[in-house]
Amino acid sequence: MKILMSLAPWVIMFGVFWFLFVRPQKQKQQQHQEMLSNLERGDKIITIGGIKGMITELRDNDLEIKIAPEVKIDITRNAIRGLDKQEVTKGAEE
Repeated sequence: MKILMSLAPWVIMFGVFWFLFVRPQKQKQQQHQEMLSNLERGDKIITIGGIKGMITELRDNDLEIKIAPEVKIDITRNAIRGLDKQEVTKGAEE
């Protein structure tokens, strides 16, 4: 019984740690992966390097984005931070 009582605080701390740190991070990763798999041509994105562009072509793991008139670059899907929220909110307002 003493062993159980001495382990109880550790189990409680692990549970709190799990719900405060690990679980939210997993949910965030899952949402990001879902966003990456739902990308479409014409979506406006921001890369992890801060480059903003519009998707012009999708391939398996790579995509092509237009960052300026007549300027297109190839990037991997993992280089995408997320959708350009300014463009998403502008589209919702119109």
